[in-house]
Amino acid sequence: MITLGPILIAVIAGLVMWRFSAWNLARQLDATSRPLRDPVIGQYVDRMARALDLPKLTVHVQDSPVINGLAAPDGRIFITRGFIDKYKLGEVQAEEIASVIAHELGHVALGHSRRRLLDFSGQNAIRMVLVMVLGRLIPFVGIWIANLVTQALAARLSRQDEYEADAYAAALLTKIELGIGPQRSLFRKLDRLAGGANGTPAWLMSHPKAEERIAAIETLARGWTQRPALN
Repeated sequence: MITLGPILIAVIAGLVMWRFSAWNLARQLDATSRPLRDPVIGQYVDRMARALDLPKLTVHVQDSPVINGLAAPDGRIFITRGFIDKYKLGEVQAEEIASVIAHELGHVALGHSRRRLLDFSGQNAIRMVLVMVLGRLIPFVGIWIANLVTQALAARLSRQDEYEADAYAAALLTKIELGIGPQRSLFRKLDRLAGGANGTPAWLMSHPKAEERIAAIETLARGWTQRPALN
């Protein structure tokens, strides 16, 4: 028989862990980041701010060598120094950096950080139920299966968020007359720049494959261009 006590504890623990993680991340970002000051990228950021009717949009550079963008839980947008270094070397274009910023804005606008709070707590509860059930049916191995199922669920939800943020970015980039070209070109080089998935099974990956992301935004773009004009 499954009791509610451990499940409730798992939900509360998930909430506490997520809050602490968000607080710790904000503290680290404050200590390791500075505002992005690049006139070329800045003009695209300003165009996005106008398109979104924002008085100002500030992008920060996090001092990290990895290739990444980040939407912090407090709504701030970050690009890593590794990305900016590739831009300065000419391996990444300003328009492609703008596409990353638009993508991270999508995460903020669509409330993905808040949704992750609920998802993380729910996944803790699911893991607890699976451990209690499978741990009895299949000792030792059951716990491993419970962890794997929970990890796969988290990865699936993360991929869904990435598709949604890609769609938001595609719409925003189209609105500021950049189109989906920068997204498409960046996706094609991102695995090489960031090191790829390193053999991770697709169902455990937190991000969709590049070709799948490209196909999704191309489908969106075709739908926009084929939509009949209103009289």
